[in-house]
Amino acid sequence: MNRPTTLTLGAIGRPKLSRDGRTMVVSIPISFRRQGGRKRVVTPANAEAWSPPKPQVDNTLVKAVVRAHRWRNMLESNLFSSVRELAKAEKINESYLCRVLRLTLLSPAITEAILNGFQPDGLELAQLLKSIPAEWDQQQALFSSPARKAGSR
Repeated sequence: MNRPTTLTLGAIGRPKLSRDGRTMVVSIPISFRRQGGRKRVVTPANAEAWSPPKPQVDNTLVKAVVRAHRWRNMLESNLFSSVRELAKAEKINESYLCRVLRLTLLSPAITEAILNGFQPDGLELAQLLKSIPAEWDQQQALFSSPARKAGSR
């Protein structure tokens, strides 16, 4: 009969940089326990449990981003000759269509975050439909600023 074996490695320490400056060694206290043929990583008793954040998909944001790209493709493929004609076909206000179309200018990182449910805290469609900067780094700064997060809670 196999008894559970416990292997504990590593001491808590500061990261060390190699002499050539290209490699960093990080010590992480970790223990492996073999039970029933499985290996399980167990965090130290005094460590806080961690799990990746769960995605919070905002269907309103996702729907708006998808519509924006759909409408842009319809305009670029010459299915409709103007925004006015497209708005009439979709039976929506032309002004709203134009504001939603601006979502195609969002940075790929923000667009991907929205579609995967990892958009910045408190980000709402109303904010995106307002004037947003065209530069992607400015968008990232605007939507991830600490002042905006504090104000959204």
